Amino acid sequence: MSTASLSLLEQRFAKLRANKLFELSVIAIIVFSALIIGVKTYPLPAWTQPVIVGLDWAITLFFLVEITIRFLGDPSKRTFFKNAWNVFDTLIVVVSLIPIEDSELALIGRLVRIFRVLRMVSIIPELRTLITSLLVALPQLGYVMLMMFIIFYIYAAVGATFFAAINPELWGDIAISMLTLFRVMTFEDWTDVMYETMSVYPLSWAYYLSFIFLSAFAFLNMIIGIVVNVLEGEHKKIAAAEAEAAGEPTLQDLKAELAEIKSLLQARSETPQ
Repeated sequence: MSTASLSLLEQRFAKLRANKLFELSVIAIIVFSALIIGVKTYPLPAWTQPVIVGLDWAITLFFLVEITIRFLGDPSKRTFFKNAWNVFDTLIVVVSLIPIEDSELALIGRLVRIFRVLRMVSIIPELRTLITSLLVALPQLGYVMLMMFIIFYIYAAVGATFFAAINPELWGDIAISMLTLFRVMTFEDWTDVMYETMSVYPLSWAYYLSFIFLSAFAFLNMIIGIVVNVLEGEHKKIAAAEAEAAGEPTLQDLKAELAEIKSLLQARSETPQ
């Protein structure tokens, strides 16, 4: 096949992968795949098993064709697998080809078919932005989580010391106490826990209220604030990249122009009349 024919074929595949109808079809098949996984968890008549297996293989072949089109339509095939999402999609599709009946790898095949639902993230840009924002925010979130763990540990040690005799199932040791505190933080019947200890220690309400204030109100809001701030930054980066691709002036360009105008005005004002 000539170079011109290959180039024309690549353009057709690129046009197809950028087609909105094609993207919607892929999303529809992913949703249908998720429904098939859900249906398989119910007791079904014997005659439906071959139908479900056939549909499963049809979905797998569709994904194989789809990833092939995306690869052939990519103008830079050498860098195709440098994109983590492309690697993830390819692994999911390739491992999905493992037969799931009467095979030692049946469990892996079933798990991968479940994880095919995650391909929705790689297809929808907004979901990719959310995941990217979470990954970018992880270093900042790590320090907040570490501080939360310290608070949990201190309060769990106090709870195990004072409340273990009241209810060993909730405060028997520090590990169980941390689980109980997680229940308190999520407001899951936490008042029952509080009233039980208040029957022995009337002022123990201060223990619970101070813990809830620190964990549920302070630290969780800090986590939300960090994620929202990072998400806003990612949206700005995407908007700047789209503006640059469209040839529109970005915020940095405007700042540079303003700085240049300011320097010109200063130079003119300093010039003797």
